[in-house]
Amino acid sequence: MNPKKLTIKEWAIDDRPREKMIQKGASALSNAELIAILLGNGTVEDTAVGLGQKLLQMASNNLNELAKFDFQRLCKIKGIGEAKAVRLIAALELGKRRNIERVIERKKITCSNDVADIFVPQLQDLPHEEFWIVLLNRSNLIIDMNRISQGGIAGTVTDVRIILKTALDRMATQLILCHNHPSGNLQPSKEDINFTKKILEAGKLLDIQLLDHIIVANTGYYSFADNGMLG
Repeated sequence: MNPKKLTIKEWAIDDRPREKMIQKGASALSNAELIAILLGNGTVEDTAVGLGQKLLQMASNNLNELAKFDFQRLCKIKGIGEAKAVRLIAALELGKRRNIERVIERKKITCSNDVADIFVPQLQDLPHEEFWIVLLNRSNLIIDMNRISQGGIAGTVTDVRIILKTALDRMATQLILCHNHPSGNLQPSKEDINFTKKILEAGKLLDIQLLDHIIVANTGYYSFADNGMLG
């Protein structure tokens, strides 16, 4: 005889979100239930769903806040070992990358806010500095976005030649620079200003126009173009 199919109530508590997803689709699950699937199981005190709810409470019930939890912080939470922490971080990172890839799909840049919409969610909470470039065609459509360098809290080393070579390789005619300030200070440093001038002048020689340089922090963003810093 074939064994009787278990009803959802007869499933182990930790398996119920998986069954719910199979029956109703991922969109039917709460954030805590989706996290429970990533966790796989709970603890003696908590089911996987209960543990997911606790994680969300610690993050003010906000997935963007949860994405700020690093590996060490997650591992300190009871019931979250290394394997679970890695799965959570990987899933949240995939979510970020999906948003970026969606934006790259020939999005047209019309103002600094369009650039900020891309990079503020990606860079504002990083504990280290990253430098990115946005490559565009003559119609202001995005060709590609590239992370040029990654550094520490105080800064990152960026090479003018690498940026312009990347633009030339992709046949870009326009360029936008973007980096973050982990300190939260939105004002450009002397180094930021000097580097922007170098790119601006070198770009003119190669017929590549620098449209803007955006600085991102957890307080918002600063646009060189909006503040008349590009001459």
